Amino acid sequence: MKLLWKLAATVTAALVLAGCSSTPENTSPVEDRTAATGAATGGNPGASTSGVSTGATTAGTAIQGNNAGSAAAGAGATDPALRDPRSPLSRREIFYDFDSFVVKDEYKPLLEAHAAYLKRNRSARLTVEGNTDDRGSREYNLALGQKRAESVKRVLALLGVSEAQVETVSFGEEKPRNPAASEPAWSENRRCDLRYAGE
Repeated sequence: MKLLWKLAATVTAALVLAGCSSTPENTSPVEDRTAATGAATGGNPGASTSGVSTGATTAGTAIQGNNAGSAAAGAGATDPALRDPRSPLSRREIFYDFDSFVVKDEYKPLLEAHAAYLKRNRSARLTVEGNTDDRGSREYNLALGQKRAESVKRVLALLGVSEAQVETVSFGEEKPRNPAASEPAWSENRRCDLRYAGE
């Protein structure tokens, strides 16, 4: 009797395994955007319509997160309010004191305006780019630029913006606004730039 039960259990296990192996595999469809990208960029499939290279990234230019929803966000970037000089949304820079990543109170109204826009436009995506002056090591400046970008993201999150809408990146000292070696030049370089996807 024991042998019969063992044989029945073995046959049942074999049938279950055979049934599993014959189950069709569910695969997610993969969308080929090569043709659409090539058409949008004038036939150059390597070109990027968002201004972000699709090639290899370096430590100083790696954008965290993914670009999911960038096509929808690109439509939001054509919003005239984002470029209207009378709108606070056209202001895209936040400046910092030396060796600081604290967002000054004078920039709170600017961030409130961007937060309101992002909450109204849930498909919009914003990248906060942290920058520093060239004093200090490259590694230190990359870390400080990231802290600056994260400080802006935290303020936007406190104002009710979904964290999925805001990406951060640090360029450190790699993108100076003013290359001169003077306090006025350095103060221009200690900043975060706000960039909407599709611009």
